[in-house]
Amino acid sequence: MDTVLGWVIPAVVVFGGTAVLAMLIGWAVRASRRSPRARASADRARTDAGAALVRLDDELGDFDIDVTLAGSMYGGDAPPVLRHAKMSAQHVRDQAFGSFAELDDPALVPVERERRAKDVLARVTKALAELDAARAQYARWTAEHRSAGDEVAAVRARLTAVQRQLGDPGALVASLRGRFDPSECADAEAAAARTQAALAEASARLDTAERGAADPTRNALPDLAAAERALRDAQDAARRLDQSAERLTAASDSVAAQFADARSAVRQAAALREQLEPDAAVRLGTAIARASAELDAVEPDSARRPMHAVDRIARIRDGLDLATGDARSAQQRLRGAQTALPGTLATAAAAVSRAEGVAATAGADARARLALAQRALGDAQRGTDAMTALDAARRAIRHAEDAEALANYDRLGRR
Repeated sequence: MDTVLGWVIPAVVVFGGTAVLAMLIGWAVRASRRSPRARASADRARTDAGAALVRLDDELGDFDIDVTLAGSMYGGDAPPVLRHAKMSAQHVRDQAFGSFAELDDPALVPVERERRAKDVLARVTKALAELDAARAQYARWTAEHRSAGDEVAAVRARLTAVQRQLGDPGALVASLRGRFDPSECADAEAAAARTQAALAEASARLDTAERGAADPTRNALPDLAAAERALRDAQDAARRLDQSAERLTAASDSVAAQFADARSAVRQAAALREQLEPDAAVRLGTAIARASAELDAVEPDSARRPMHAVDRIARIRDGLDLATGDARSAQQRLRGAQTALPGTLATAAAAVSRAEGVAATAGADARARLALAQRALGDAQRGTDAMTALDAARRAIRHAEDAEALANYDRLGRR
């Protein structure tokens, strides 16, 4: 017995000590992965990735101008080296924005968050280098084969075509003002003013570039690029003007039907209330009363403010859906989604458009949230299942409002 104990006890001490040591090491490793130092390192990596991603997004905007200029000199199609570099960088940017948004997942430990942020940074840095290489290669070709006068003539032709295409933005705004409340026309008015200002800027820059092209001591390319950028701004503003007018007209055409559908949803909720337990019935009754009161408040002014009405109806329906919860049958939920979807889609499209107007020049967080909103809106518009599409549209609204808030916060921070 003494012999057995003589070797068992030391073995227990050795192996037990080893197990305790292993546990302590494991605990220390896990603690270090979540330590304040690890979190700070992950935050720095995320900031670096975000800054690089913003630079890539901005560089793609400038690079697109190079592609457009090249296309105007190539008979409408840019050289392959530019087109391929642009498509590759766009793919990287779109994926990187998704990966960047995932860095906010609270389930990620700091070490994993840092690893993913560094992966985003590496992909974005590589894409930036490829854009620079393509731009340099094209610049060498241009210097050998094209003249500033050729480029000025090509952009001048584009300016003339764009002016003819856009017509008079003020006429469309005037027609909207005659039908709707000024608050409903504000986005369209801003877009029209931006269109006209951008066209004037493009014309002035092109005149300067033309004088530079005639003077061998001057470089016309900066003014030429600025003219092209102003042209793109004009087209973008005109697109926003058209979209604002289309949304406003569509809201006006559909608002009466959407009120009818919302009233029907309230009646269905009231019928469901009769089948619930007393406590649940009281809660649903409160939600029904609130929805009815909000509809009553919005409806009288809906002809002059249809976009406002459509937005409020979508949010009222959202709240009513949450209140009814699982009390509805599958068929009732499907019917509710089908009638709520058009108004919610319109609200989502308007929210994404507003976010695009401010978030496209903001920091990485706002741009990443905007990318999520755009993706969700696309899913909603393409969806064939009403309930899934409705969820996507509501998700797009939340992401777009977050993007707008983040962009406004960035703007305040830069003042």
